Amino acid sequence: MSKTYSAETKEDKKDLTQVKSGEIQERGSLSSESLSRGEVVIADEHAVGADLFREVLNGDIDAQNDIDYAPLRRKIDRWILPLLCVTYMLQFLDKLSLNYASAYSLSKDLGLKGNDYSNIAAIFNVGYLIGSIPGNWLIQKLPVAKFTGCTLVMWAILLIGHVGATNYHSMMALRFLLGFLEAAISPSCMIICSMFYNKQEQPFRMCTFLSMNGVATMVGALLAYGLGHSTNASLKPWKLIFLVIGVINLAWSLVFLYLAPDSPSNARFLTHDEKLRVVQRVSTNKMGIKDTKLKPKQALEALKDLNCWILALIGLGCGIINGGCSNFISTLIKGFGFTGLSATLLQLPTGAIELVCVFAAGVIALYSKKNIRVILLFLLCVPTLAGLVGIHLIPLKHKWALVGCCWLMYIIGGPVIMCWILMNVTIAGSSKMSTAKIMWFLMYTAGNITGAKIFYAKEAPKYITGMKGLIASYSCMMFLCIVYYIMMTYRNRSRDRKHGVLTPESEQQGIIDGFKDYTDFENKNFRYAY
Repeated sequence: MSKTYSAETKEDKKDLTQVKSGEIQERGSLSSESLSRGEVVIADEHAVGADLFREVLNGDIDAQNDIDYAPLRRKIDRWILPLLCVTYMLQFLDKLSLNYASAYSLSKDLGLKGNDYSNIAAIFNVGYLIGSIPGNWLIQKLPVAKFTGCTLVMWAILLIGHVGATNYHSMMALRFLLGFLEAAISPSCMIICSMFYNKQEQPFRMCTFLSMNGVATMVGALLAYGLGHSTNASLKPWKLIFLVIGVINLAWSLVFLYLAPDSPSNARFLTHDEKLRVVQRVSTNKMGIKDTKLKPKQALEALKDLNCWILALIGLGCGIINGGCSNFISTLIKGFGFTGLSATLLQLPTGAIELVCVFAAGVIALYSKKNIRVILLFLLCVPTLAGLVGIHLIPLKHKWALVGCCWLMYIIGGPVIMCWILMNVTIAGSSKMSTAKIMWFLMYTAGNITGAKIFYAKEAPKYITGMKGLIASYSCMMFLCIVYYIMMTYRNRSRDRKHGVLTPESEQQGIIDGFKDYTDFENKNFRYAY
């Protein structure tokens, strides 16, 4: 429920703020000091949506509860969610394209030997690692939708370019550049989501678009299976996979560029009054919308914040698991005694399981009024850990049991999205958030590189070293979840003792400080939603 105003009636809310001679005067429950600081915030040329927030403070906008706001939220969902869902599905389909191609003659046609395939899988993440730093800073500085749309266009062209790969070196170059460009896509989806939804609404929406990983797995498996039968085509099946997925991406990038808004301020599907109501609701996050000014002090604070480091370390574990799963599941299933076509088709259930589990986690987070996000992260680790132990211990003669264990591996999307949700609701300050995302994605991509490199060809089909590495990663992630939950609980209780329990007045001051781009350390009225 929105807490933007402490007043209950239209007349009372009118008294909250009033502008006279260009100066905000004290009215209602807000102190003159907080309002004068609020004036600095809403006049900040670097704050995205500041003009709308000024109207919210100075105007007569009704405070909306969840029921009143529902029609507008559904309208946003109909526009924003499809954009995020399709974009995220296609970017994951792109990541899986190499895995699907490996089920056919890619290795033979490119003359790959030994660990060459592992290197090709890993170089994508090297590009991702290097691209994470400029990508996250550019997202803060530039209009996010336009930047993302242009990146999608270049990314699609590179994917189509895979058709021209003739050897190991050309494929290495293409995968590196693809990873470099793709580094900005996930952070872009995160920030667009945070601009249109408050803390309570974000988990369900973020789980919804990340559950599209499961849809991508199913679509990709069917697509690769169908293209695998194109034996009479002028292009080999693995080249057709890259070509078709690349063309789909190119078409979608143009749609995204045309439809996606950079912020509520220029969302053409919203009326001016609706834009004000969106900014009013999102302001309850106490994080503003976005500030385009880069602030070194906030970056340093992120590097000193244990919150950021724990999430980054969990990201490292997620990356190790994802690097192994997304690149080697076809190879694993083939090693259990199935053909390349069968190995592709047998990946359909992995997508369905991920879709159901991640979406269900979003629903639970949406309807739970308690801090349950870290608990969900912990619980989502359990099924995949069980599957990895099964692959490690079950004899090869039980190939269907091993395939069943592989189906559990793709639930890694659940822990990933929970990390993103936690970053969006526990880290305030635009530059601090950007730095935290850089830390997370650097660790995540380093993990992806490691995950791809610990699968040694000589250990096929069980990949003992790889399985042990993934099991250790999950165990560490679950331990860090426990530490994180205790730390967040302590922080909130400590703030209540030091500054007092939040009141309507302090909630309002926290909102104003959020638009001033205060960090969670600087804003004493900020509380962690974990």
